Amino acid sequence: MLSVRALSLSLGEFSLDSVDLAVVDGEYFIILGPTGAGKTILLETIAGIYTPEAGTISLDGRDITNTEPKDRGIGMVYQDYMLFPHLTIEENIGFGLRQQKADPARIRDLVSETADMLGIGHLLGRTPGTLSGGEQQRAAIARALVLRPRILLLDEPLSALDATTRDRLRRELKSIHRTTGTTVIHITHHFEDIFALADRVAVMQNGKIVQTGTPDEVFRRPATEFVAAFTGMENVFYGVSRIRSGEATIDLGAITLRTVTTVEGDVCVGIRPEEVIVSREAFESSAINAFSGTVVEIQQNGIFSRLVVDAGLPLVAVLTRQSVARLDLAEGERAHITFKASAVHVFPR
Repeated sequence: MLSVRALSLSLGEFSLDSVDLAVVDGEYFIILGPTGAGKTILLETIAGIYTPEAGTISLDGRDITNTEPKDRGIGMVYQDYMLFPHLTIEENIGFGLRQQKADPARIRDLVSETADMLGIGHLLGRTPGTLSGGEQQRAAIARALVLRPRILLLDEPLSALDATTRDRLRRELKSIHRTTGTTVIHITHHFEDIFALADRVAVMQNGKIVQTGTPDEVFRRPATEFVAAFTGMENVFYGVSRIRSGEATIDLGAITLRTVTTVEGDVCVGIRPEEVIVSREAFESSAINAFSGTVVEIQQNGIFSRLVVDAGLPLVAVLTRQSVARLDLAEGERAHITFKASAVHVFPR
């Protein structure tokens, strides 16, 4: 439905570098990446705010690279809402329709219908300054949706909200997407958004898309060292990979790992903390990688605890607080850790 090919653009310290992207009709697509990766520039270039220096943008098979923003059928919602403070919520939502010179009765009907869908029908007579952040964000989304865009672009739509409001609006976005079938491209820094909303995810680094896939593919099978570190793999080490008789080992100096890879030579390896199993007793299991060491750190984080075991290298595991208590784990105590060969992700250096 949306096809971006070799898109390049430089704006001061921000840039896009030959970006390729394909989004399917009706998909909820999330773009993830650190500040400065080029995420907002990509959205604004798709919307037509910027003209690329190279590359093309196609929507439904039509080249829209140089089409005016108002003629693209694309709606965009920013993190800071950008509502007109002197207009009522009804006037804000209907602004684009009035610009299109739509019939006033139709404007009233569409505004009412869209506001009700977002749970703000009772706020239409209010002005933005009298609304909460969550209500203002709903109004901004309604203003974009009322135009029935082919694609809805969301630039960090939940970042300025408190955790409770963010969770509620996340559920509403999922419901809206299911109800309308609108294709959504959503920028975020929150991993919770990805697992709650995304059909697919793209990770950006330095103006490039470095991996695209389902949330599970990106988080469990990162394609690069950067993606592994950015998505919270934590256990990231450098070593040498050797393959002998079909078996791969990674020499990390202090310990040697067994894994499943065809990559040889200098490598980076990553192991997600949730793949690491901890015990007070030595393991008797089919998992190939088993080590013993000393607990050097236990850090509480809500219902989970982050555990660091020094087994020659500091290996991080994530356990529930109940598991830490049940195992009677404490800093300075001995512990055993294990993880499968398939949990060791290998990236060439």
